[in-house]
Amino acid sequence: MSSESQLNIFGQTVASSDSASTLAGNFDLIPTINSIPIPPGTYSSISQLATHCQVCHRCELGKTRTNAVVGRGNEQAPILIIGEGPGQNEDEQGLPFVGRSGQLLEKILAAVKLSIEQDIYICNVVRCRPPENRVPTPAEVAACKPYLLEQIRLVNPKIILLTGATAVRAITGKKDGITKIRGTWIEWEGRWCMPIFHPAYLLRNPAPDVGKPKWLMWQDIQAVRAKLDEHRA
Repeated sequence: MSSESQLNIFGQTVASSDSASTLAGNFDLIPTINSIPIPPGTYSSISQLATHCQVCHRCELGKTRTNAVVGRGNEQAPILIIGEGPGQNEDEQGLPFVGRSGQLLEKILAAVKLSIEQDIYICNVVRCRPPENRVPTPAEVAACKPYLLEQIRLVNPKIILLTGATAVRAITGKKDGITKIRGTWIEWEGRWCMPIFHPAYLLRNPAPDVGKPKWLMWQDIQAVRAKLDEHRA
């Protein structure tokens, strides 16, 4: 393979010296011009990426946001959780999963002794709230995906949890319903991914009976804990 074109784990082309210099010249334009690529290695830190996200208008969502919602948790966490997109609380506070869904998620994690501060980093498929909390469009997902891939690269997690069908589709391309594939391990780019129910879905289906979503989520999060322990061993 030539030094000018090498594929990284995301299947994208690492820039040659010429294209790298071109990117450097266009770096400040990344948030405003969708056609400027964001190749792997564009950002040296999450904070640098966040600076671009806060002024980003690579899609129409930038026009209606209050805050871009980049992520929270341990930026070297072994587990990365990817949601769909910010809701109203997240848009107002600039942090993901801080509403009722986030509170439930933290309780679920705490039940298997996982903490946001040490074990988890949380982000979303898109960094800006879709109006009325609608599902982000394919164009919006595509515009924001390079930021997401850079977050994955920078955090470098062992395990990725995909909350809901939108997150599953954005990362793996799978279009199966979440009820069909939740709790299954998917190997993606050398990492273990598991689709899980979105906490909002559990709030709408609170029954703890065997076979119900809340019970299934408990099985899934225990499997995640076991997988993490396996990696650490």
